[in-house]
Amino acid sequence: MSGAIQRSHATETREVLRAYRVTLDPTPDQESMLAQHAGAARWAFNHALAAKVDAHERWKTAVAELVAAGVPEEAARKKIKVLVPGKQVIQKALNAVKGDDRKGIDGACPWWHTVSTYAFQSAFLDADMAWKAWLDSLTGRRKGRRVGYPRFKKKGRSRDSFRLHHDVKRPTIRPATTRRLLLPRIGEVRTHDSLKRLKAALGRRSGVIQSVTIARGGHRWYASVLVREQMLMPAPTRAQQAAGTVGVDLGVHSMAALSTGEIIPNPRVKARHAPALAKASRAYARTVKGSRRREQARRRLARLHHREATRRSTGLHHLTKRLATGWAVVAVEDLDVAGLIRSAKGTVDKPGRRVRQKSGLNRSILDVSPGEVRRQLDYKTGWYGSTIAILDRFYPSSKTCSGCGGRKPNLTLSERVFICTICGLSMDCDVNAAVNIARFAVASDRGETLNARGASVRPSHLQVGRPDALMREDPPEGGPPQHSDALASSTPT
Repeated sequence: MSGAIQRSHATETREVLRAYRVTLDPTPDQESMLAQHAGAARWAFNHALAAKVDAHERWKTAVAELVAAGVPEEAARKKIKVLVPGKQVIQKALNAVKGDDRKGIDGACPWWHTVSTYAFQSAFLDADMAWKAWLDSLTGRRKGRRVGYPRFKKKGRSRDSFRLHHDVKRPTIRPATTRRLLLPRIGEVRTHDSLKRLKAALGRRSGVIQSVTIARGGHRWYASVLVREQMLMPAPTRAQQAAGTVGVDLGVHSMAALSTGEIIPNPRVKARHAPALAKASRAYARTVKGSRRREQARRRLARLHHREATRRSTGLHHLTKRLATGWAVVAVEDLDVAGLIRSAKGTVDKPGRRVRQKSGLNRSILDVSPGEVRRQLDYKTGWYGSTIAILDRFYPSSKTCSGCGGRKPNLTLSERVFICTICGLSMDCDVNAAVNIARFAVASDRGETLNARGASVRPSHLQVGRPDALMREDPPEGGPPQHSDALASSTPT
């Protein structure tokens, strides 16, 4: 942030977990070690998942036997209890059979000593989390989309990634210099980016490194260092307070329209990279499996996909930081992105209409990434002293006149200028929607469409079937509810 922007004061200090992502520049030997650690983490995840799947299959077999014997299925499911092994059980069992090629002892993974033990342990934790997410989704304890059955990771299909931890009292993950990052078992790895911000977090903000996640993206390796630090939550600057509130209408024709009248053009990253990706994909499809040319084509295709993702991410970060630093309140819509990109193909009995056109629209919506914009604004507004405000997803911001409040229910997507038949207002449709968003959105730290007292944030004339504001009550005795431990050593099926 430039020195011209001055903070009035910090409102409070919070302990936060913040990740610092840097691009690595490893030597060929270090790159080989990174790939080896990623392979070990993938093997450990599959080993842990195989143990869980085996226990689940034994449970299903026992239930099927009882059902065949005449026991009702619901009673059989409750009667059969098979313990699904967790991290501690799996790790203890592996230690007994892993072997050691240094001593000539064969086993499940006699090469274990060549990589950090934390690559195994973090993979076991990831397997526990994946299994718990599936169970919680199956039983309804997890919100959102249904999580499928955990799948094994395949080399070449899953992303090369691993996570390393350390003893925070004797840290082995730390910036050696401003351009070198020390990693356990790998050594000092040079970085493309400066580590000054990371060193400042460890120094002035008393930060403590918790872990580092190493991942490959295209031809690059990246390190995300997770730091627990004391962060000052600033108040709005005088410039932000003077700017006030800005409404943001995300769209496809333009990336964003602001209530100030500014329209941010859509960079159309996917369309710009489509010809090169199509050419590289055809070249890859024409190669022979296992050949040297196929590997070269795969790397070329991966690099193009990574370039597209990086350019899209860069544009989104520029937009969200500008919004978070330029205004005191940033108002956005509570969009149902999953509903917006739902396929129109329909069913066999009732096939959909204009399926190809809807597929193209879905790609354009995903190219803008409205969900990612919302996610970044959720945390960046706190970093830079601003507040995010959310407009209820059912409020017709595009069909409401920002001047007189009149409705135009027959407004089509092809109409780019909003002309009010009541007051005669003529304005760009997206800017008109942004003005309505700025006017009717309600600030919320959690980004919900209900305010702090449970009342709807929609304007009073649109509240249909919504509860009135309620008095706040004291929390129940004993404090907040305790959540189940996602990393328990064993989970009953």
